[in-house]
Amino acid sequence: MAKMMYREAVVSTIAEEMERDERVVMLGEDIVGGMGTAGGPEAIGGIWSTSTGLFGKFGKNRVIDTPISESAIIGAAAGLALAGKRPIAELMFADFIGVSLDQIWNQIAKFRYMFGGKTKCPAVIRMAYGAGYNAAAQHSQSVHQILTGFPGLKVVMPSTPADVKGLLRTAIRDDDPVIFLEHKALYGMSGEVPDGDFTIPFGHARLSRAGEDVTIVSSGLLLGFCEKVADKLAAEGIGCDVIDLRTTSPLDEEAIIDSVEVTGRLVVVDEAPPRCGLAGDICAMVAEKAFASLKAPPLAITPPHTPIPFARELESAYLPSTDKIEAAVRKVLGWR
Repeated sequence: MAKMMYREAVVSTIAEEMERDERVVMLGEDIVGGMGTAGGPEAIGGIWSTSTGLFGKFGKNRVIDTPISESAIIGAAAGLALAGKRPIAELMFADFIGVSLDQIWNQIAKFRYMFGGKTKCPAVIRMAYGAGYNAAAQHSQSVHQILTGFPGLKVVMPSTPADVKGLLRTAIRDDDPVIFLEHKALYGMSGEVPDGDFTIPFGHARLSRAGEDVTIVSSGLLLGFCEKVADKLAAEGIGCDVIDLRTTSPLDEEAIIDSVEVTGRLVVVDEAPPRCGLAGDICAMVAEKAFASLKAPPLAITPPHTPIPFARELESAYLPSTDKIEAAVRKVLGWR
């Protein structure tokens, strides 16, 4: 296994798939140059360095710098997909989906259904999302709960470099549109990545920690917070199942239900706002399908229903923390 950063797993997987399949193309703002560079093979590859070197390998017809227009980027990706290409469209920040929602929601997500299965739309839309980077209210949001609610889309949220490789490769080869969400605070995270043609099927959650007392469900940046809490509580003899969702659509309901049927307790930790969110959806699903197994009410740990603050201290207070997660676990353990 090779050891690499989260962002390096993005670049290497895209490069491998572009080498394997000439139909794969990439488009987005500043993906050739970025940060004032002139472009070309030595360019940094966007503000997140997730396309470094691709222009030099594959040229201007397959690595395309676009105007600053998210609607144009996603519209072009839709057309490319219908025409037989496999586009990877990058939105610099997930917060910018608002101006391309018609292309995503009313077009890309519905093509196969509207055309009676006679066409496909193999487009991957990559977005950097999440807080913890001190980027303020318009550049720090977690939008997966919105996108998960759109039928016709697959929504992927890798938490490790290995999952980036396995899930991104699956996304690029999928014949349906895939939203691929990369947490910006994880880009510098390092980990081992399997060699070869490594793929991870959608809809299969990962059991990150195993225990029989509490089920903790999370994804993205906050998964690491949950793992720290589980490791701390394990020293006290408290066992936690920590489930990394990997994909929110399809959602691995079976993994969650199977775990709760053993533990009888559920804590869902999510970075999206609480109202109409993923955490509440999972709690409701468990209450409906595993009610008889519950020993305590399911708890959802999310940020407050407010815009994300810019001040570092306020942003830290906004996000779920290890202390809040630990308190929730102890609360469900102590329920009478």
